[in-house]
Amino acid sequence: MQNMEEILNRSVGGFHQYILDNPPRLAYVSRNLCGMTGFFEEELLGGEQDGYGALVHPADREIFVDFLEKLRREEQTLTAEYRIVKKDGDVLYVRDTSTSRRLGDGTTAADSVLTDITRLKEENDNLRFLNETIPCGFLKYTCEKQPKITYMNEQMRRIFRFPEVREGEMDYLELCRENIFLLIPMEDRRRFAHYLNRVYVRGAPLAGEITVLRCDGTKAYLFGWVTKNVDEQGREEFQSVCMDVTERHQKKKEKEEKRYLKALADVYDMIFEYELADSTVKCLCGRDSGMFQRIENIPMQMEEATEKWIADTVAGDDQDSVRKFFRAFYQRKYFLSDARPPQIQYKARSSEGRWGIYRGIFLKISVSSALFCCRRVPGSEEADLLRDENAALKENMQELILRFTDGLAAFEVLDEYVTPLYASDNVCEFFGFTREEWLSLMQKSTPLRSFVSRSEVSYEEYARLLEAGEAEFIYYDLSSGTERRIRAVCSRKSPGGHFPRYVMLYSVDEEEGSGGAACRVQIRTFGYFDVFVDDKPIAFRNKKSKELFALLVDRRGGYVSSEEAIGFLWEDEPVNAVTLARYRKVALRLKNILAEYGIPDVMETVDGKRRIVMDKVQCDLYDYLSGKEESAQLFMGSYLTNYSWGENTLAELTGQMLSGPSSGTER
Repeated sequence: MQNMEEILNRSVGGFHQYILDNPPRLAYVSRNLCGMTGFFEEELLGGEQDGYGALVHPADREIFVDFLEKLRREEQTLTAEYRIVKKDGDVLYVRDTSTSRRLGDGTTAADSVLTDITRLKEENDNLRFLNETIPCGFLKYTCEKQPKITYMNEQMRRIFRFPEVREGEMDYLELCRENIFLLIPMEDRRRFAHYLNRVYVRGAPLAGEITVLRCDGTKAYLFGWVTKNVDEQGREEFQSVCMDVTERHQKKKEKEEKRYLKALADVYDMIFEYELADSTVKCLCGRDSGMFQRIENIPMQMEEATEKWIADTVAGDDQDSVRKFFRAFYQRKYFLSDARPPQIQYKARSSEGRWGIYRGIFLKISVSSALFCCRRVPGSEEADLLRDENAALKENMQELILRFTDGLAAFEVLDEYVTPLYASDNVCEFFGFTREEWLSLMQKSTPLRSFVSRSEVSYEEYARLLEAGEAEFIYYDLSSGTERRIRAVCSRKSPGGHFPRYVMLYSVDEEEGSGGAACRVQIRTFGYFDVFVDDKPIAFRNKKSKELFALLVDRRGGYVSSEEAIGFLWEDEPVNAVTLARYRKVALRLKNILAEYGIPDVMETVDGKRRIVMDKVQCDLYDYLSGKEESAQLFMGSYLTNYSWGENTLAELTGQMLSGPSSGTER
């Protein structure tokens, strides 16, 4: 107690005592406070005014008065942060911790301790300034198989357009924190996971561009870096710094699309852009029709305009097949998988009134839009040009723009000089170039002889391609590790020979009946249930997700509703909000694991109902029920041993053993 005065004056920062009754006034100040503010004790205690309150920065006095008022109401300890102005005019940021108490005479006093936080505030303000002004998003996330976001700065939130959380609405940020893959489009998740694995294994940063999903459903394009680090607790984590390059990407894409559209227009007579989302169609190129030339780039009602075109120009015998072809497009039956774009041949009348054979094809642009390209086959060259069309040259041209398919290339030829437009990794290998070398070649023209010098095909064979307009070669496919055929087709040579010609290459699928590529997904139901992708088993991290997939397989392509699935997965529990929420998590985990293994298209979801897409998988059950002789011995008496509900199908299969398997139907 003898040293209390000395302790308050020297060891307790900015100690002072307030009498809180109106008007508030100082009862005691320590020398420590005097040293902090630059005022003498008598200057702070003397006079009728509150000597300490006068030091509070004018902009913070409302905060300070409210702070004292709260202390006066009851005995408690509170903390406030505000600024005070020193005698020399400098400003200090302080944290004031005060404890109020009732004195014997009924007055209220408060003992206050100040902490100088000026440097901390300035550092935080600098960091906040950098965070708010530098156009970079910053992200930290765990190194788990399903990474969780641990930090996201404000700029990154703006990039992803996270909405403000309102009462009763979903918190998208919290949802994405649990799984960073929700911010990546389905088609890019496997590539993103591969990049993270490379960074983790090699311990070296990786830079590049990636597509992300904003919360409003649109896509953004980011350029940034990923690096592996160790946080303050010694745990490994990924850190990413990203810039939004969406606008630059879109401009570049538009420029590339114009080049490719020019190449398409050089080959096709008419090109129409169909927008399913808006139910509109517009003519982009109407070289074969004066009427369409007059209405180029004017949107029209999709089905009405198409029907009028069919009725006015297509031959009567072909009208039904053409209507069926377009009706399938309206119903979004095309482009549901990696199948080749649909084609049609029909007889129609040109704007000059002459009848001719036309070939048309739909080229996918996005999930809701496509180009319909058609070309008249002149009678004098009909045989050659039909082969030209069968090559499906232009179907892949738009695929080049969006880079959906592997094994493709396009380049421009002008007077023995070549300018590459695009090539996938496979075709770069075919020509003997690395991807970086090919990108460099795209910026300039290269003599044809030099361009083909690295490939295994001779210059003379390329010269014959340009002369004949069509050729076929062999190339090594990197993804499958096998030799495959590649076909090249070039546009027609102009009379003068001084206009660019466009050469397109694409992979040729194996002919039907020659074997073809094996199905990537194999499913085993006889015995224990397992799923294999490229001969490697899927490691389901959730048992119920695996069981749900088994249930879909058992249904043989039939849709399974949420209520039905719950009845199988949790046999003893009723369908209610709890089990529905649990089922949705199981279904989401199944969706994520299929996407992780690159097979999201084997399961289809419509209005909450799910089914397996049977033609995307090879399954011993389906083979056995097909009735084919080579599959007759597959069933040996056991089926889905993991799951008790499989006994119904087991009984059905056992009953068929005596008479042999028959063709299965959807259940």
